[in-house]
Amino acid sequence: MAHAVLCVVLTMGFLVAAGHRRLPPPAPETSVAPPGTRAMWLWERAAPESVVDWAVANSVTTIFAYYDPRADVTDLTRLRALCDDAGIALDALGGEPAWTTDHGAALAWARAAAATGLFRGLHVDVEPYLLPSWEKQQAALVPMLLRLLDELVLIGPPVEMDVPFWLPTVQVGGENLADAVLARVDGVTVMSYRNTATGGNSMLGVAEDLLRRAGKAAKPARLGAETQALGDCAYCTFHGGSGSAMRATLSAVDSAAQRYAAFEGIAVHQYDTWMALGG
Repeated sequence: MAHAVLCVVLTMGFLVAAGHRRLPPPAPETSVAPPGTRAMWLWERAAPESVVDWAVANSVTTIFAYYDPRADVTDLTRLRALCDDAGIALDALGGEPAWTTDHGAALAWARAAAATGLFRGLHVDVEPYLLPSWEKQQAALVPMLLRLLDELVLIGPPVEMDVPFWLPTVQVGGENLADAVLARVDGVTVMSYRNTATGGNSMLGVAEDLLRRAGKAAKPARLGAETQALGDCAYCTFHGGSGSAMRATLSAVDSAAQRYAAFEGIAVHQYDTWMALGG
C-alpha cells in the first residue's frame, strides 16, 4: 500500500514543506544505525535467491516481505532460510486503509503471520488518510487507528509502521498523532519520498520533525526512499535516474542523519524498481 499514498502524501507534503518552520538542529548524537544501513520493501513475488543476492549487494539488513495468508509460503520459507544465512531480518509486510476500522481483518493477518514462524516482526502499512472519510471523520478515525495499534502489539512480534512525514501536523483532541503512534509501535518508517538529501524539501528536511519525536520516544525511525515512477512528482522519486546517483544521495542522507539518535537507516521502496535502476 505504500505506493498508494502518492497523491495524498505528495500534495500534503508539498504544502507542509513549503510552510515548515525549521527548528534549531539538535546536538550531535550517536545514531542507532551506521551509515549504509538499508531496508527494502518486497511487495511482489520474486525469486528468493535473486532477492537476497540484491539485498546483500546493497547492504540491506531488513526485508519487509508481503505476506498473504491465503497464499502458499514455499517461497517465503526459502526466503527466510536465505535471509538467515545472510544475516538479514525478515518482517511480514501488509496493510490496507480499511484496517483502520476493520480490526478483525488486521488482527487475523497479524496472527497468521506470527503463526508461520517465518517473520521477526510485523511491518504494517495502513494509511488511514487514503480513506474517503478521512477528511471529514478524522476525529473518529484516529482513535480507531490507535486502538488497532494497541491490539496489534499484543500479538507478540515487534510492530513497525509506515507513516507519512507530515504525521506530526495532525492534532486530534489535543494529542499529536505522531507522538501517539510512536508511543504504541516499536518503530516507524517515514515515507520521506524526495530525491535530494538535505534542505527544506528533501528526504531529511521533511522527516526532521519525526526523527526528533522518535528520538524523544526512544523509538527507531527509518527514512523511506522511492524508486517507482511518479508522473506528478518527479522530485519525489529516484526513478529515471541511475543507481549510482541514488546511492550518492542516500549516502549524504546517512551522513547528515547521524545527529539523530532515532535514525535507523534508509528503507527503499521497492525491490523491483530499485533493481531496475542498476547496481
